[in-house]
Amino acid sequence: MSMDQILVISIIIIALAIPSLLAAYSESRPPRAAAIMLMIGGVLLVVALTQKPGGYKFDEIPHVFVRVLADLMR
Repeated sequence: MSMDQILVISIIIIALAIPSLLAAYSESRPPRAAAIMLMIGGVLLVVALTQKPGGYKFDEIPHVFVRVLADLMR
């Protein structure tokens, strides 16, 4: 698995944790699933950012998404 794929997966997991956090907050229950998702996404994000030579720039992220989606379509 490439670092681009790990970065995209981590961003998607973190983005999916946000609605879970809001739902848990609005229902006054502990956000266990969201916390686990945030931890997994955070670890994957740190791995992707530290293991890629040169790292990622903020404006590079949309191009990374497109590359990963293009690889999946092929």
